[in-house]
Amino acid sequence: MNEKLLISQDLSCLGQVSLSVALPILGACGYQPDILPTAILSTHTGGFVDNTFLNLDSEMSKIVTHWQEQNIYFENLYLGYLGKGAIDFWLQHISDFKDSKVLFDPAMADSGKLYRGLDADYVTKMRMLANFATILTPNLTEVCLLLDKKYRNFSINEIKELSLELKKKFNLNEALITGISMQDKIKIVGVSSSDKTFVIENDRVERSFFGTGDMFASSLLAAILAGYSLKDSSQIAATFVKMAIKATDLTQDKRLGPNYAGALSWLMKKVEEKKVRKCEQKKTH
Repeated sequence: MNEKLLISQDLSCLGQVSLSVALPILGACGYQPDILPTAILSTHTGGFVDNTFLNLDSEMSKIVTHWQEQNIYFENLYLGYLGKGAIDFWLQHISDFKDSKVLFDPAMADSGKLYRGLDADYVTKMRMLANFATILTPNLTEVCLLLDKKYRNFSINEIKELSLELKKKFNLNEALITGISMQDKIKIVGVSSSDKTFVIENDRVERSFFGTGDMFASSLLAAILAGYSLKDSSQIAATFVKMAIKATDLTQDKRLGPNYAGALSWLMKKVEEKKVRKCEQKKTH
């Protein structure tokens, strides 16, 4: 039986981001994720203006209380973009999930800038919440905010040092720094539970879309839950995103995200192969 998995992030009614990609990707890979939506938006905030935003943090408390009354608990927790109301909720309630393994994508900034609507107080709260993560997957801008460093061009060796500092500061099991653009490559720097760093490198895909970070984190978790190492899971997730972009129609509006369904069968196969191998190994022991 699969361990119970809870996803908590926003639901955008238009655009393949957050829950709109996390739920189908993890569901297609054989998991049965449950959800705790943080907000409902008419569209995501990247490239759209004047979107509606319904904060659900008051309802979230009622939902969690009901689960506790029903003795429903989760072995795995996946946190993505939260927003101001939801981050306050999670700071109050994360201790209720103290036995859960937490993959936390601290989505709050990119390219040296905070996302629209977020501020320094939000960064402070994000640093507090990061202490409860098992695996943290920020991009380079978010790493700088979490570690209170100035965003600049770092060498790959400096980024390795940042990953180790991140792991130590927040007492993480593992950490991953994503979306590092260098020349014609996109790199990922990770640090394992044994403090061993690694670098994943892929050719840059010239087309860009909103939602690729959510696709990456969701497919990363699918691979990790199947039993792949953080390094192997990172390569699988990066390949999945690249394949999805290549499968996307050339006329696709980048705000709507890439065609993740175009690469989903490949990801499902990779996850299933690992699950089968794990089962075979258990039988031989």
